[in-house]
Amino acid sequence: MDRRSALKNLTLSIGYAVAAPTLFNMLSSCTAEAATWTPVFLSESEKHLVTHLVDIILPTSTTLPGALDVNVPQFIDIMYKDIETKPKQKLFQSGATAFAAHFEKNFEKEALNGNKAEIEELFVNYFDLPKDEIKSVLLEQRGSEKTISTDKKDRYLAYKFLFSVRYYALYGYFTSEKVGEEVLAYDPIPGVYESCAPLEETTGGRAWSL
Repeated sequence: MDRRSALKNLTLSIGYAVAAPTLFNMLSSCTAEAATWTPVFLSESEKHLVTHLVDIILPTSTTLPGALDVNVPQFIDIMYKDIETKPKQKLFQSGATAFAAHFEKNFEKEALNGNKAEIEELFVNYFDLPKDEIKSVLLEQRGSEKTISTDKKDRYLAYKFLFSVRYYALYGYFTSEKVGEEVLAYDPIPGVYESCAPLEETTGGRAWSL
């Protein structure tokens, strides 16, 4: 499956934590500050990890923009600073610390000094698991931190971090102006409503922009 088809099939029903005007203001803010971006929530190590991870999840291709092209790391930084609750902020930071510690153990250097290839290698290891172990990880993620045994705590936290990065990478990407107008089917002035019309006929197979 090519990347355009994969993006088309990704779900857009990911929920919204803020009203649309607030979200769009945040996205505009990310774009405006892209050239001189200083994190307002993320530490330098977290910024480094998040930047590489979103680039791994949604890389730039010859036909499509990537996460870095639409400032997804800045978006995640602002979302955690202004939108997420204190408990979720703490969980994100603890997860980033657990992931960084795993990186340092594997590569014998600080995560802040890790390159994209090394971070990608570790990232793939987290998801290249047997089906029964994937099921175990997903079941753990449904519970709270208090229910996780000590020997599984670091794994639980690291997955919380990685799932959060993936969630907000998709959220920020698909709600960005560039992707909304250039990748998805975009119609600022909707015309006649056609119920149950095949997507291939109405948009050439592309999902509608939000």
